[in-house]
Amino acid sequence: MATSDFTTTLLLDQTPEEVFQAVTNVRGWWSEEIEGGTEKEGDEFRYHHKDVHYCKMRLTEVVPGKKVVWLVLDNYFNFIQDENEWKGTEIIFEIARQNEQTQLRFTHKGLVPAYECFEICRDAWTNYIQNSLRSLIVTGQGQPNPKEGGFNDWLLRQHTENQTRQEPDYHLRITVPATAHEAFNGINGISKWWTINMEGRSEKPGDAFTVRFGDVHMSTQKLVEVIPDEKVVWLVTDSLLNFLEDKEEWTNTKICFEISRQGDQTHIDFTHFGLAPKAECYGACVKAWDYYVGESLFKLLTEGKGMPEAVIL
Repeated sequence: MATSDFTTTLLLDQTPEEVFQAVTNVRGWWSEEIEGGTEKEGDEFRYHHKDVHYCKMRLTEVVPGKKVVWLVLDNYFNFIQDENEWKGTEIIFEIARQNEQTQLRFTHKGLVPAYECFEICRDAWTNYIQNSLRSLIVTGQGQPNPKEGGFNDWLLRQHTENQTRQEPDYHLRITVPATAHEAFNGINGISKWWTINMEGRSEKPGDAFTVRFGDVHMSTQKLVEVIPDEKVVWLVTDSLLNFLEDKEEWTNTKICFEISRQGDQTHIDFTHFGLAPKAECYGACVKAWDYYVGESLFKLLTEGKGMPEAVIL
């Protein structure tokens, strides 16, 4: 299992200045519960919801178009043993130009797997950065928590669920301004968002396809459940991950896409059943899925072009 701080990255077409403006608009992507300043060095802001979660942040470094750092001055969770677990950690947004795009790297320095809240908080940050903040940057509209409920209710629900399963499977939700049918077709277009090195079919139950990433990763997936515009489930029937001791670690795991409509947007809930923290590949595979689902599939469904692995084998 990884021992490093939690981090996740976005690659965007917007300018560094536009990304910076969105990052500092915390009410626009994290929570409408924010009280205080969120834009300049020395600003402090608070978030609270009943007696479930309270946190206070100070902006300790602000470099327009390049970097924002929050120091967690105070924090309280009422659902874990160490109620102050975030206190003294840093939340860092680093913005840099990369070729013709802008990279945003988010790091919660101090949020490591040893933390009691790690899995819950990792999933929450992944959702807010990969989904809500990205949406604010790309479309001008994020999905912040409303003033009543939202983040803390979600955290508490996740904690309750995790208590009933000691090893939660990897999960990521993306929200796109596309129809359920468009989302369904995009998911099935493997070569447009995962890798161009794909052989086989991925349209109806019983179809099977194989993907390859050089000599590092090969896996064969069989479509075991397909409900048009609602759900797609793959069973991994064969796998070879050459960087692991257990090279067949993915074999017999399931990869599930659940599609749901809400207003004029569509949610895709992605779950890799069997990819849990005890898995040897967990850290590397989480980063890969964050990129291929959180960035490439999202980009395919919002901009018409994904970012699949494009090295021809």
